Amino acid sequence: MDLLETLRQYHDSGACPMHMPGHKRADLGGELPWQLDITEIDGFDNLHDARGILKEGMDRAARLYGSDRAFFLVNGSTCGILAGICAAARPGDTVLLPRGCHTSVYHALELRDLVPVYLPVPADPGTGAAASLPPETVAKALAEHPEAKLLIVTSPTYEGVLSDIASIVTLAHGAGVPVLVDEAHGAHLGFSPAFPGGAVAAGADIVIQSLHKTLPSLTQTALAHWNRGLVDEEELARQLAVFQTSSPSYLLMGAVDRCVRLLEERGGELFAAYAENLAAFDEAVKDLRHLRVLCHGNDRPEDHPDFFAFDPGKLVLCTRGTSISGPRLMEVLRKEYRIELEMALEDYALAMTSICDTRESLLRLAHALREIDSRLTDAPAELADGPLPLPPQRMGMLAARRLPGQPVPLEEAVGRVCGEMVWAYPPGVPLLVPGEEVTAELCRTFKRMEAGGVVLHGEKSAPPRTVWTVKNGGV
Repeated sequence: MDLLETLRQYHDSGACPMHMPGHKRADLGGELPWQLDITEIDGFDNLHDARGILKEGMDRAARLYGSDRAFFLVNGSTCGILAGICAAARPGDTVLLPRGCHTSVYHALELRDLVPVYLPVPADPGTGAAASLPPETVAKALAEHPEAKLLIVTSPTYEGVLSDIASIVTLAHGAGVPVLVDEAHGAHLGFSPAFPGGAVAAGADIVIQSLHKTLPSLTQTALAHWNRGLVDEEELARQLAVFQTSSPSYLLMGAVDRCVRLLEERGGELFAAYAENLAAFDEAVKDLRHLRVLCHGNDRPEDHPDFFAFDPGKLVLCTRGTSISGPRLMEVLRKEYRIELEMALEDYALAMTSICDTRESLLRLAHALREIDSRLTDAPAELADGPLPLPPQRMGMLAARRLPGQPVPLEEAVGRVCGEMVWAYPPGVPLLVPGEEVTAELCRTFKRMEAGGVVLHGEKSAPPRTVWTVKNGGV
């Protein structure tokens, strides 16, 4: 009996709830399952000291993925990333990471006052999206920074690009450095020969997965995996108690438990059907003349030599070289075809799929793409030269946060020290972080992205019109 079934059974027992939550499981309308929402009462365990039904569920998740220990997360991958970094690195430590990490990674760097060393990652010429992190880049960084205490890798990326985690782990462990993998978009990996294996099997020390992104589970549900070796198990558990609510939702934990059981009992069948449905989509988009779907249809993985592997569940709709932009394609699909995509940047839009997508829904998208493609023309496009050069780091993130600042018009901000994070969301990867110098190239990039329909976000200002900078230029 899983957690959700146990919750239903408890409700049907007629027990009188003299405890939280305040709705007392009353029938307040059918929109929400009030009767299943409880707190840590007898028989339902405690997430932060699990010994009963929750421990059984987390042990089941660990067995499914092959980790030494798994933790339920109800504050999303964000809390797992914060806890994992804080468990693996002490204040002031040097950490290695590609620049294309989620904002939560940068929040952890700031909280711990860590010293980041950014690892260069090639850009895919066709899309401008980040390719795989080369193991040789990791080897070089480890040799140049023997003081490094942690390596952070995002695999797969938002766009579905995977890195060679097994080789990277071997290199890092050889230098005594633990590896944390943000696998928020990869909880579904390894359940079928059609999908590459994930970071747990590759030996990463900490792996954070969002179940809700690519598997049937509720928003905010995730898993943290721990493999014995270079990170203290109990320190990770302690940090999860710091960053995760002390009143976890049993509905969310029940969703995690149900998702794990579904994969355990029917994963092979569901992923086989998923692979067949994606193959049908591939066939249906082979006749596109202007648009391309990354690593699908006539676009082959071998056309992207900087990719170690690619997740076929991600449908990256490439618009570079056509008369439409990524945001405009997303808008057309929404307004004309009632198909809502995940996100869009200048040269592509992203459709996310899962085992719950039917062949009909995938072919509906393919049909829409064919119709839109028939109306497009080719347009000149510059191939990506590479990733945007990193701005100079003038001071640490924490130091920049502590200094007084002010919003400055973009043109006047060049040469000043940024006091906030600036990003496009999705995907939530910072273009500028506190302590870095605002460069003329960044300003041009901000304006180009806005002109292309990409929405930029700042914590204290409104980029690209203004950027929050440290007063007096930070000098």
